[in-house]
Amino acid sequence: MTGQERSIACLRLVAPPHQADAQQPSYPLSLSESLWLGRDPRCQIVLDPVIYRAVSRRHAEISPVLGFESPDGARFWQICDLNSANGTFLNGQRLQGCQVLQAGDRVMLGQDGPEFVFEYQWQPVESVPAAASHPSTSSPPPIRGINLPAVSSVTPRPRPVQTYRSKRPVAASQADSISWTQLFPIFSTGQDLTRKAYLLPGGITVAFVVLMFLAVGSPLLFNLLLASYLSGAAYYFVYQLCGKRKPWWVLVSAAVMTVLLLTLPTLNLFILVFRVLLPGEIPTAQVPFPLLLVRMFFGAGLMEELLKAVPVLVLLWWGRQLRQPARERIGVWEPLDGILLGTASAVGFTLVETLGQYLPDIYHSTLAAGEGVAQLASLQLLIPRVLGSVSGHMAYSGYLGYFIGLSVLRPRKRWLILGVGYLTAAGLHTLWNASGVLSPVLLAVVGVISYAFLGAAILKARELSPTRSQNFATRFYR
Repeated sequence: MTGQERSIACLRLVAPPHQADAQQPSYPLSLSESLWLGRDPRCQIVLDPVIYRAVSRRHAEISPVLGFESPDGARFWQICDLNSANGTFLNGQRLQGCQVLQAGDRVMLGQDGPEFVFEYQWQPVESVPAAASHPSTSSPPPIRGINLPAVSSVTPRPRPVQTYRSKRPVAASQADSISWTQLFPIFSTGQDLTRKAYLLPGGITVAFVVLMFLAVGSPLLFNLLLASYLSGAAYYFVYQLCGKRKPWWVLVSAAVMTVLLLTLPTLNLFILVFRVLLPGEIPTAQVPFPLLLVRMFFGAGLMEELLKAVPVLVLLWWGRQLRQPARERIGVWEPLDGILLGTASAVGFTLVETLGQYLPDIYHSTLAAGEGVAQLASLQLLIPRVLGSVSGHMAYSGYLGYFIGLSVLRPRKRWLILGVGYLTAAGLHTLWNASGVLSPVLLAVVGVISYAFLGAAILKARELSPTRSQNFATRFYR
């Protein structure tokens, strides 16, 4: 190298695999100012929000480490994660706090987001901005002579991520200043208020509280409102775990279809097949446990899981008739779609079964003790039945929904996949219905196992998802 060239610190965007030959831009780093990366147009490096949905508005910051330099004049930069939803990864490890960068370090925004390389590039002196130029004129500066991690070459190598805290002084005027948005934060949060502060769930909760106050004195309406809110909260928990966005009206449609199947004469067809033609008659008196298992398997497990799967299959068929992007938003194209629609169908089943069967039965059986006692008994039954649907009907139907979605991804093994999923979901359902006869402890164990099956299916579905990089459930791993 000659004296007419200098090295400057840069952040170079790495080309994706399908564009390996494409030339990617390099961003010179300033010796005095910070550089932000994110989807916000005010960032110095702006990522396309359509392509990089996993990148936060202000995802990470790269800033010079002021007040530190080696004896030969080398300067240093650090990268800090700005509390991003999907994390910042340095050489494959999730970044905690800030870390000093070394030549060859690879920075990735999110697990499958854009990737950058920190490096030094040689440029003619006249083309180097004064703020970005490096004082060295011979070679990229080694890191030595100060208490910072050493690096022996520019080749990136795995190393533990160490937290570095900058000691830059803060001016007194800056520390004491306060802005309008700090005093009134409601005016500055923008879309983050609806996306990160759970504004919608909070507003829905307030609305249900007001409606339940108005429904005091009307037990039927009060129970309907309470059951709807609790089932919605249980479903929202599963929705957040899945991490895939699905139009709310599609999810409600799955629940409504199940309600119609249970209230229209079509239910009689299921009863005829599974409880009359097949040995699924539900016993009204005590029977031996093996016989109880057989009857529950046909009359509850197989029948009810098939009934709840009908809306999922209908939406799968409907989605195939549409064009993109509607077909993917409405239909079933991966396991996460099946889980979301299957659990939504289970919400409709739980509401009809609880409000239409179990509550009237308990109400009439305790009415002789007084209307107040009957209403209290109904309320005591409603709450655990609806909340328990996460480890009950929602668990079985969501698990079967996983296999319906998996059969779409693996069509050559469709019938094997559907058979395993259907029999497993029906088996879990059977164990739940039958174990309560033996012991409440066994019933709790079966409930935990059922939820474990659903949780495992959700995690595997997120791993298999073609839209994994856009999944918002990774925020649970902060």
